[in-house]
Amino acid sequence: MTNETEMSFEEAMTQLETIVGQLEDGDVPLEKAIDLYQKGMRLSQMCSQKLEQVEQKIEMIVEEGGELKRRPFGNVLDETGENGE
Repeated sequence: MTNETEMSFEEAMTQLETIVGQLEDGDVPLEKAIDLYQKGMRLSQMCSQKLEQVEQKIEMIVEEGGELKRRPFGNVLDETGENGE
């Protein structure tokens, strides 16, 4: 089994989906359910961190005044010039 810190985003999501399925079925003893829940939370946090890291690397190319400019993905402005987040 892959160590959680070395796991890819896709592997973590697959394991998280499996855990959610097991917990939704309700066929696991309480102690195992608690362990699964804790592992699921760790996987969820890891996925969130990986997504944030990727988001920081992504740049958008926007047209501004007839010129193409690079902008960080997180600074998306709507039509009014307000931050759309």
